[in-house]
Amino acid sequence: MSADVLAVRLDSDGDVLLTGPALRAVAHGAAAGGGRLDLLASPAGAAAARLLPGVRDVLTLDAPWSGYRPPLVDPGALLGLVDVVSARRYAAAVVFTSFHQSPLPTALLLRLAGVGEVSATSEDYPGSLLDVRHRRPDGLHEVAAALDLAAAAGFPAPPDDDGRLRLRDDLPGVGSPVRGGGLPGEPYVVVHPGASVPARAPRPEHAAAIVAALTARGHRVVVTGGARETALAAFVAGHRATDLSGRTDLAGLAAVLAGARCVVVGNTGPAHLAAAVGTPVVSLFSPVVPADRWAPWGVPSVVLGDQDTPCRGTRARECPLPDHPCLSSVAPGSVADAVDRLTTGTAGTAGAHGGPSRAVVA
Repeated sequence: MSADVLAVRLDSDGDVLLTGPALRAVAHGAAAGGGRLDLLASPAGAAAARLLPGVRDVLTLDAPWSGYRPPLVDPGALLGLVDVVSARRYAAAVVFTSFHQSPLPTALLLRLAGVGEVSATSEDYPGSLLDVRHRRPDGLHEVAAALDLAAAAGFPAPPDDDGRLRLRDDLPGVGSPVRGGGLPGEPYVVVHPGASVPARAPRPEHAAAIVAALTARGHRVVVTGGARETALAAFVAGHRATDLSGRTDLAGLAAVLAGARCVVVGNTGPAHLAAAVGTPVVSLFSPVVPADRWAPWGVPSVVLGDQDTPCRGTRARECPLPDHPCLSSVAPGSVADAVDRLTTGTAGTAGAHGGPSRAVVA
């Protein structure tokens, strides 16, 4: 048995980024015992996993019990993972999940692989699958909940770690983050209109109106998006903004966000990527999941959106209501006001232990 530890987070890039402070705690504890930390991630979260400090190697699994569009059960892939984990002889594993997810399918695979000790948060009865069954305290942000699990598993945060989101210092591609150039020379604000979960993004027309409001205030605007969001980004940018969609990998996007004065984004991965590089965030937050668990962490932020619409807490992936009222009720001018507050330094500073600095819900 080696002294190495395996952490697991089988979600998208934003979830992986939010687990970063807990992963640093586990890496610190593993190193104290002469070991290293590896991370098992989904294909959707693997790029973010490779940006995190403290992670030696990233394994991947497209798990049939997780993700927006989970695959069918593939016995060969699952048994192949068991073989890989078994060969590495991990001393321990910590399975990180969101509050509504079960860690037990993953724990079963880890048991089959002979992992020495398995820890996870579980409301379901785990039988003999878990050595440490953690119970999540009420009211914790996802970052704090992951840190609480790490501590319960025997990996408390180092005393000199501020608990904020962070990326590696040696990221590839940061020197030239945009393929073909295109970053404006003057200060800019980023608008990221898309989201992997549609219910958490503003409508395209709304995002375009936000860009218009920002440019009317004198802000230079950059619109970002992935390779599948180029049509959306082109529509939102119009003739007013610089469109960088499809021209960065995740590390390059991090560099673009790091250079921005502020980022306007829904509750999706780039919101947490912006926080990880220390950029203030205006969060257009749909209440399908709770803002107190998923709001931007450790940076000045303003949370906008009607948190009392009937979709509240439903975890809906497609908006169940006409006209997306939780976000469409936010006037573009209110978004521009929030950006002005953040870019002039009047929206508060980051709180202790990396928590949300200030969340203003409108």
